[in-house]
This record gives sequence, structure tokens and C-alpha cells, in this order.
Amino acid sequence: MSLGYEDTPLLPGGKWTVHDSRRPQPPVVVPGTESSQAAPGKPPSDAVILFDGTSLDGWKNKDGGPAQWKLGGGTMEVVPKTGDIWSKQQFGDCQLHVEWRAPAELKGQSQGRGNSGVFIMGRYEIQVLDCHENPTYPDGTTAAIYGQYPPYVNACRKPGEWHVYDIVWVAPRFDGSRLVSPAFLTVFHNGVLVQYHRTLQGPTQHKRLAGYAPHESAGPLRLQDHGDLVAYRNIWYRPLDYYEMLG
Repeated sequence: MSLGYEDTPLLPGGKWTVHDSRRPQPPVVVPGTESSQAAPGKPPSDAVILFDGTSLDGWKNKDGGPAQWKLGGGTMEVVPKTGDIWSKQQFGDCQLHVEWRAPAELKGQSQGRGNSGVFIMGRYEIQVLDCHENPTYPDGTTAAIYGQYPPYVNACRKPGEWHVYDIVWVAPRFDGSRLVSPAFLTVFHNGVLVQYHRTLQGPTQHKRLAGYAPHESAGPLRLQDHGDLVAYRNIWYRPLDYYEMLG
């Protein structure tokens, strides 16, 4: 029995015809499971694990030495003044999954409560902040693309509860010193779409406009030490460049 056709019209801009039997089959991926407050879920079978709760071996400090954050109970927690940490693994276009938790004890307000950050390629920040009944400047609130785009809605859970970021990242493209295509970001916060295919203005800046300068096509995930006891768990990504080749 035929799986398709070979005598149908050519699809625009491609090499496959409608219902083309020669087109590559999608690879099989075993879906993961959802996380709960009590335990992280299981990543999909093709995920690259950045942190599974058992070790900090995949992370380093800014000087390349061991990450100094606190490991325990399947999580890693910021140790203030030890600095940001970087994943040793580098990647470009991806689906990224990060779970984080702000402290249950309320301290400070605005940017002073549960502050950290998820920096894709070490440069582009999605804000981590406890904004449950805690307003701040909109482009610095929870799940903001910091300094550029507020989230569509505030989907924060209560302090001490786990949050989930599911992110689709498309890295910028450069031709020498020329920007060919900017970066794009889509973000789901606790299952709620809060950023859709946002066009980034450049790497994250504080109190300044962003702008692009050429950089590598792959980079690490950076997690910020902003002085608050923010914890992370269940961090993984799925590279997307392979699927572009399937057409």
C-alpha cells in the first residue's frame, strides 16, 4: 500500500509535492510528563538535560570554575554573592524548559523580591521575579523579556510555589558584521502564553536601549545571582536546527 503520492503539485518554495511519499517521516519522540509542586516531570526522550537535580557538574561560574550554588532536594539554589552560573552545554535554536521557585518568605518589594534571570545564550534575559501581588515596572516583571517586552499577563503563582517556563528560541543570524535576522522568543509561563514570537531588539541591557553586535551561533544558558534565594530544577532543551533540515 502506498504511503502517499508522487504525481501531485509541488509545494511552494520546497522540494516536496503535496502528500509526497518520499518526504522524511517525523522522528519518534516519547513525550515527557508534567511537573507537579511535589516533583518535577520527566523530559521528552530527545531532550538534552542541563540539570536533573543530582549534580552541578554541568555548570560553571564566570571564570570557568565550579558553580557555587546550593545543591539539595533535587534543586539548585542561588547562594548570594557567588555569582551567576553558566551551563557548560551550548546551543542555538531550541525549545527550553526551566522550572524555578521564589522564596516563600516575603522580603522586599518590586525588583527586590525573588529576583533572578534566565539568560539564553548568556545574553538574552527572561526575567525571574516574584510578582505575585508585587507590582514593578512592566518590562521587568515576571516572564518579561527584560527591558523590552512585558508579558501579556501576570501568570504568577504564590511565593514558594514552582513556576514553569517553556520557551521557543530562535537565535539571531549574522553575515559577518551584518544582522541578517533578529532573535525571536515565545514564552509560556505556567502553561499560559505570555510572549509570542517577539522580535528582540538585541541582548539584554539595564536602563539602556538594546542593540545587536555579531556573536556565535550557539551559547550557554546563564542563571542569575541577584542576591535572592531563588531555586531551579528540571532544566532541559531540545535543539530545533535538526528539524529544519527535515523540511
